[in-house]
Amino acid sequence: MGETNQPPPPQVAAPPPMMPMMAPAVGAGAIHPPHEQFHHLAYCVHSNPSWVQVAALAFLHYLVMLGSTVMLASIIVPAMGGNPGDKARVIQSFLFMSGINTLLQTLIGTRLPTIMNASFAFVVPVLSIARDMDPNNFTNNHQRFLHTMRTTQGALIVASILNMILGFSTIWGAYAKKFSPVIMTPVVCVVGLGLFELGFPQVGKCVEIGLPMLILAVIVQQYVPHYFSHIHERITYLFERYSLLLCIGIVWAFAAILTAAGAYNHVSPKTQQHCRTDRSFLMSSAPWIKIPYPFQWGTPIFTAGHSFGMMGAVLVGAFESTGAHFATARLAGATPPPGHVLSRSVGLQGIGMFLEGIFGAPAGSSVSVENIGLLGLTKVGSRRVIQISTGFMIFFSIFGKFGAFFASIPLPIFAAIYCILFGIVAAVGVSFMQFANKNSMRNIYIIGLSLFLGISVPQYFNEYTSSAGRGPARTNAGWVFEASPFTPITFTNFCILASSIHHLHVLLHFSDAAFLDCNNILHLCHVAS
Repeated sequence: MGETNQPPPPQVAAPPPMMPMMAPAVGAGAIHPPHEQFHHLAYCVHSNPSWVQVAALAFLHYLVMLGSTVMLASIIVPAMGGNPGDKARVIQSFLFMSGINTLLQTLIGTRLPTIMNASFAFVVPVLSIARDMDPNNFTNNHQRFLHTMRTTQGALIVASILNMILGFSTIWGAYAKKFSPVIMTPVVCVVGLGLFELGFPQVGKCVEIGLPMLILAVIVQQYVPHYFSHIHERITYLFERYSLLLCIGIVWAFAAILTAAGAYNHVSPKTQQHCRTDRSFLMSSAPWIKIPYPFQWGTPIFTAGHSFGMMGAVLVGAFESTGAHFATARLAGATPPPGHVLSRSVGLQGIGMFLEGIFGAPAGSSVSVENIGLLGLTKVGSRRVIQISTGFMIFFSIFGKFGAFFASIPLPIFAAIYCILFGIVAAVGVSFMQFANKNSMRNIYIIGLSLFLGISVPQYFNEYTSSAGRGPARTNAGWVFEASPFTPITFTNFCILASSIHHLHVLLHFSDAAFLDCNNILHLCHVAS
C-alpha cells in the first residue's frame, strides 16, 4: 500500500500568559512600586554638601528648633513665677543641652540626622509641679521660681533613670522589633499631627504676621521653583533649599515695620506680646555671656509624687523619639533603625535627661519633629549639617544677647513654618502604608482606630482639664492624671499594641542589615558632586 499524504493536524495556539491584576493607572499611567528611600534626596546621611551650604542649612535648622524652644519656655516659666530674665536663662539652658544631646545621638545613638530638643510632653508635669507651689509660702515670685525649678530638676533626674533602664536593658529594642508598616503609619503620623496646637492656633494669635508667612512660604517653596526652573536650574536649587531663610527675613522685617509704625499701640497686651517685635524683653534681660553650669538654680529637691509624674513624660518622649527616628530614616535616605540601635538611643536619651536635670533645664528632650520635616523640605539628609547646627546652639546659649536677638522673632512666624513641617512628617507616616496591604480591612481598622483615638482621647483630657482645672479622676495623688502621659503618640501606641499584636507575622519586617550603610543605598540617593 502506498503512503497517503495527509495534511498535518492544525497547530493549536498556546493560550496567552495570565497577566497579574494591575492597579488602576494614576496620573500619566505609571504605577509606583514601593521604595524604602526617597529618590529626590540631594544628600543622604553620609554625603555632604559644601561647607558654605552646610553652614547655611545648619543655621536654618537652629532657627527652626529655636521657635519651639521659645514657645515652651514662654509656657512654663511664667507659670513657675519667673521673669523675662529667668526665661532668657531657661532658653539658654535648653539650647546648651540640645546641642549636647544632639551630639550624643548623632555620634553614638542612632547616628541619624536628628536634633534633640526640649519636648512639649513635659509641659503637663512641670505645670503640675508649679501648681503645687503655694505663692503664700514664698516672699516673692523669684523665690517660688527657684523652688519650682529645683523640684523640677529633682523629678527629671529621677525619671531619667526609667529611660536608661528601658534602653540599656534592651527592653525597648525588643518592643521596637515588633514595629511593622501598619504600626509605623499611625505612629509617625501622630508624631506630626499630635503637635497641631503649635500650628495654626498659634498663627491665629497674630494673623497679620502668621498668615502672610504661611502663604509666602508655600508660594516661594512650591510655585517659584516650578515656574522659574526654565530660566536657570540654580534658581530652583536656591529656592528649594533656602526659601525659609528668605521668608523669615521678609516677614520679620514686615513685623518690625508694623511695630515701629504703631499698629499695635492700642491693642490688648496679649496681642502685643504675639505681634510686636519688642515685647519678648529677651534682648534687655539676657546676659552677654553666661555658661550654663550644674545646679545653677540650687540643689535639686526630690519628691516621690513629682518624680512619678515626670516618668510619664519621659515615657512619652521615648515613644515620640522612636516614631521620629523612623521618619528621619526615610527622609535622610537611610534604612530603618533596628531594635538594638533604638534601644541604645533611648538609653542615651535618658542620660541626656539626667544631664538636663543637673544643668537646670526644666524639661527633658526628644527628637525635634519640625527639624525632621526640614530634612524633607530642603532635600538634604546630611548628618554633618545637624552636627554643625549644634555649634550654633551652644554658641548662642553662651552669648545670650546674640541668641536673644533671634529668639525675639514673633512666634506666629515659627508657627506658620510648623504648619508645613509637621504636615510633611505626618505625610511621611502615610508613606509607610505602601509596604503593607492597603486592601486589608484589618490594616485599615488598626490605622483608622489608632489615628482617631490617638488624637481624640487626649483632646478630651485637655478640654476637661482646661474647664475644670484638674483631671477627670478624683484622687489625692494629683500626679496620677495631672501628669499622666495622655498625649496622642502614647495613646496611639497603646491602641496599636492592643489591636495588632496577633497580626505581625504577615507584615513587612524591617531588616537590621546594612543599617546606615550609605554605600549600599547610593544608587537610591542622588548625591551631588
